[in-house]
Amino acid sequence: MSKGHISQFIEKYYLHFNAAALVDAAKGYEAQLESGAKMLVSLAGAMSTAELGKIFAEMIRQDKVQIISCTGANLEEDIMNLVAHSHYKRVPNYRDLTPQDEWDLLEKGLNRVTDTCIPEEEAFRRIQKHIVKIWQDAEAKGERYLPHEYMYKLLLSGVLEEHYEIDLKDSWMYAAAEKNLPIICPGWEDSTMGNIFASYVLKGELKVSTMKSGIEYMTFLAEWYTENSKNGIGFFQIGGGIAGDFPICVVPMLYQDMERPETPFWSYFCQISDSTTSYGSYSGAVPNEKITWGKLDIDTPKFIIESDATIVAPLIFAYLLDM
Repeated sequence: MSKGHISQFIEKYYLHFNAAALVDAAKGYEAQLESGAKMLVSLAGAMSTAELGKIFAEMIRQDKVQIISCTGANLEEDIMNLVAHSHYKRVPNYRDLTPQDEWDLLEKGLNRVTDTCIPEEEAFRRIQKHIVKIWQDAEAKGERYLPHEYMYKLLLSGVLEEHYEIDLKDSWMYAAAEKNLPIICPGWEDSTMGNIFASYVLKGELKVSTMKSGIEYMTFLAEWYTENSKNGIGFFQIGGGIAGDFPICVVPMLYQDMERPETPFWSYFCQISDSTTSYGSYSGAVPNEKITWGKLDIDTPKFIIESDATIVAPLIFAYLLDM
């Protein structure tokens, strides 16, 4: 299939510096898929609230991503946007807000993420009512699931349909649920739904064991990586933090701790980040540093795009979708 207008535009005009790195990374991603490799995409920051799902869902549907690692916030915020979009409030002058302005937003039940406020009552609580029942039903049956598996059950059950406020095709979580796409969600406890689950544990209404743990995410990933790495697995990282650091460590764990020297390194690496290279910063570390940790090989194609992921990621995805 020939490339579309957006792809042609970036190939013609994105020729140097971060723009050229964007094109190189997109072509490298495409080459990985064409060679039969699989791709992990990690989502940090607030990509779901940035509505990345509008294009990321299509990446999932077209098999351009085979596994996702994301924060608990990205896991839940895509669903929040699905059921409460009309209640979100955009604050374009967020840089000018005073502490009193921020307090006023809180009192209105609006939790701010940069220029966007998530409506607590319509988003968090609307989901809470249904997800708690799914947790309780699982516990009553003696069943345990990973955090994203409960979210898949929630979406596929249809109980939220009456609340949909955006086109379902723009929800990346729904696209993933339909495919039962593997998701790794490290540190899920650091999320609104994680906090809500903990509150039910504190009240004695749920058991900790009803929710599978981060260690179980790592062991699942280890098995998945072992089974799927024959032709290589690439790593496309949006932002930094735990969403990227957790899954990339599976390779040195298998190689060193499990003593499996035949474990292949990640076959491609790209990070979109506006974090500057600094002392001890994971997000700001250049890809070559990962060689010393046994994550990347000398010859692994490596790209770093120092820019805003909300600008860069949709362009790369558009290129991969021949837009």
